[in-house]
Amino acid sequence: MRTDGTSPTGTPPIPLHRPYLAGAELSYISQAITSGCIRGDGPFTRRCAALLEQKFGIAKVLMTPSCTAALELAAMLCDLGPGDEVILPSYTFVSTANAVVRLGAKPVFVEIRADTLNLDESRIEAALTPRTRAIFPVHYGGISCEMGQIMELANAHGLKVVEDAAQAVDATYRGRALGSIGHLGAYSFHETKNLVSGEGGALCCNAPELIERAEILRDKGTNRAKFFRGEVDKYTWVDVGSSAIPSEIVCAFLYAQLEAMDAIKARRHAIDIRYREGLSDLEAAGRLRLPAIPEGCDSPFHTVYLMLESGAIRDALMAYLRERGVMATFHFVPLHASPMGRRLGYREGDLPLTEDLAARLLRLPTFFDLSEVEQSRVIDLVASFFAQRSPTSKRRGLSLACVDL
Repeated sequence: MRTDGTSPTGTPPIPLHRPYLAGAELSYISQAITSGCIRGDGPFTRRCAALLEQKFGIAKVLMTPSCTAALELAAMLCDLGPGDEVILPSYTFVSTANAVVRLGAKPVFVEIRADTLNLDESRIEAALTPRTRAIFPVHYGGISCEMGQIMELANAHGLKVVEDAAQAVDATYRGRALGSIGHLGAYSFHETKNLVSGEGGALCCNAPELIERAEILRDKGTNRAKFFRGEVDKYTWVDVGSSAIPSEIVCAFLYAQLEAMDAIKARRHAIDIRYREGLSDLEAAGRLRLPAIPEGCDSPFHTVYLMLESGAIRDALMAYLRERGVMATFHFVPLHASPMGRRLGYREGDLPLTEDLAARLLRLPTFFDLSEVEQSRVIDLVASFFAQRSPTSKRRGLSLACVDL
């Protein structure tokens, strides 16, 4: 990359992501400001929640300032405390584990599947103990975990299920929206997601018995929501809660995005198809593997990643692309191998499959207005990288990774 930000050929750099404006954002923000209600839980907040409830069949959606806030509320609703354990993958963003640890509970990290990089449902039961209270499956890249088996196992053992659906808004499992299957779910509208509001999130309440307390915890531990509905003549402090209501301005921006949800998904699907077509020869030759979408799962096409043959090849390709102005990057550093993971008693080597897959994954630029010219440039550069490398003498069997569980 040159000092002026261009590639060696003088072409503009291609970022990993670029926020998309649907068109009505400024108008809706202006309406929110002139309405005199910008504090939160105003008309646009209610519209966003109602749209998500109706489209995805969720009993109650509570808008939050972030997915982190939604996960923290969900953990509180699970009544987690010191000595409790929660099953989750190590290959996730820190917020999934933070929601557990901040209440004094212990994250029990379980291996992921090689095909989807999701929590391996076949390994959960062996990780259960009398202290297990919940399962936090993470839908990596928006592709569903095996929710049928997870819910069956949870119900058999009396466990709560919290879906971390940060990347999975508008994705489904066997016809059901992700975020609507577990007892609770969490969405993200961070600027790196498909539908954005800068920061923002939502708590999905699918267990009716949790809704009233969720409202209380979200609003500083008060029953103010009941007061606004006229159900009590005054509101007061009734539980230990937090301030987890987003600004009305944020929801005004988000509502414009939610209205364009179908168009955004269709565009990202087209980008996904073009990557798959352009890189199909390399995948057939075993040089890389593209994301798998299991039968019965519908993707929001959030992420396009390459699973490479080794960490060394991943790092070399990442450097090659970046030198030519393409911001391709790794994703999560497994939490069990992090400094905080070590403080919790985990060590590198505890989850060898997770560590191996994380070291070989490379994300490609994927955003709404990625042009055909830009996408062709990415595809051509990946192809030229491999054209300069002779095939390895011993394949890792990338095409078989989906069954190497």
